[in-house]
Amino acid sequence: MELMEGERIDDLEYKGIKIIQNKNYFCFGIDSILLTDFAKEIKDNARCIDLGTGNGILAILLSAKTNLSKIYGIEVQEKLAELARRNVVLNNMEQKVEIRAENIKNLLNIFPKKSFDCVITNPPYKENGTGIKNENIEKLIARHEIEASLSDFLNISYNLLKDNGTLYMVHRTERLVDILAELRKSKLEPKKIKFVFANVKEAPKLVLIKAVKNAKPFLKIEKPLYIYDENGDYTKEILKIYNKL
Repeated sequence: MELMEGERIDDLEYKGIKIIQNKNYFCFGIDSILLTDFAKEIKDNARCIDLGTGNGILAILLSAKTNLSKIYGIEVQEKLAELARRNVVLNNMEQKVEIRAENIKNLLNIFPKKSFDCVITNPPYKENGTGIKNENIEKLIARHEIEASLSDFLNISYNLLKDNGTLYMVHRTERLVDILAELRKSKLEPKKIKFVFANVKEAPKLVLIKAVKNAKPFLKIEKPLYIYDENGDYTKEILKIYNKL
């Protein structure tokens, strides 16, 4: 496949999956890898949707790690959506992964309510008007809640999910109180939380969250995940996630 200016192909070393990335756009990080591993428990033949798919990494990896029947990747930025489509073709996943260029706030005009078993999302982490803003508009939209807020992501998730459908999300720990409050408000009950630490010396910056639509309250805090050991090498758990053990 011919690459455009600023692009490279990253080999994920998992079932031959490769992802085209563009340095001018927001590139995926380990959070996307961890989220797909966290969500791989979804039932066979599930119908899923990825809100804010970016270059398609979540939709493609989740499709590879599960036996889902179909996943739609939704991306508000047309350039990124086109990149995601190219990644779908690169990995021969046209039958299972479909990319749509659309604002998530418009999805009920496209999909019926209660039409998905699973929602997966790595939404913008920063509230609009906070933090240092990147001058690159593509990266700005990916990092800040400009096109849609956390509340928008959760409200549309509730409407698209079937009863007892599941939401999987990765976010920053600094937003955890907001996230839990908005989940309850949206009738998405938090069921499982896993904190992600860079190493044992630092506080966690990422949190993985599973929530279920209209479920009864019961929250499980899972064993924390450490990315690096005391020598600065990947931990055994991370190596397993990367399929290197």
